[in-house]
Amino acid sequence: MPRNVTINLRMIISSIIFFIIMPLVIYLGVTVLEDRKYYFVSIVLVLLACVPFFLRFERRRPQPREILTIAVMAAISVAGRCLFVVTPAIKPVTAITAITGISLGAEAGFITGATTALVSNFFFGQGPWTPFQMFTWGMIGFIAGLLGKTGIMQRKILLALFGVFAGLFFSFGMDIWGAISTAGMFSKEAFIAAIASALPFTIIYAVSNVIFLLLLAKPIGEKLERLKQKYGILQ
Repeated sequence: MPRNVTINLRMIISSIIFFIIMPLVIYLGVTVLEDRKYYFVSIVLVLLACVPFFLRFERRRPQPREILTIAVMAAISVAGRCLFVVTPAIKPVTAITAITGISLGAEAGFITGATTALVSNFFFGQGPWTPFQMFTWGMIGFIAGLLGKTGIMQRKILLALFGVFAGLFFSFGMDIWGAISTAGMFSKEAFIAAIASALPFTIIYAVSNVIFLLLLAKPIGEKLERLKQKYGILQ
């Protein structure tokens, strides 16, 4: 099969998993399991996130350094969240996840974001909100990876705009959880109330995303690019 056909097929499968199957898994976890099996839902999300990643290796063995690189980025993201524990609205997680996606690809970005949420919540507390955090942070990395392929994320103004978008995306995604947890089911009124109450958090979070992206994108991105060029990982 030609390489471009393989890449397109992989991206189609990735998009179906991330945009359709994962939201369906979360929905079933909320409605059918009634949030009682959030560990199970979280594990399912992690396994689903790995499927597109391993599609990269259908014709060759994965190099340990490729998996290690993503694991290190996730560990840095977890450490960053823990370091800023006293400032709930200021976290470098989104920036590190987005930079990983831009440099290493959409699937790597998703795995970094989802893994960060799951692992860091062993320190911050696991709960029914964990799958929502995994999905929203993961999707930020996935979208950043898709945009990174176009080259537009090299422009600082567009990188800053993505930071704002990511802040809104994460906050609104968690507001869905807030609406469900408050009302027992999703309602427009509860969702609007959750957005309004979280507005200060959303603004601060969006601004901090922009700052972290502008500060970290170049130094981390350059190191990841050197790894890609030197070892030929995730090409």
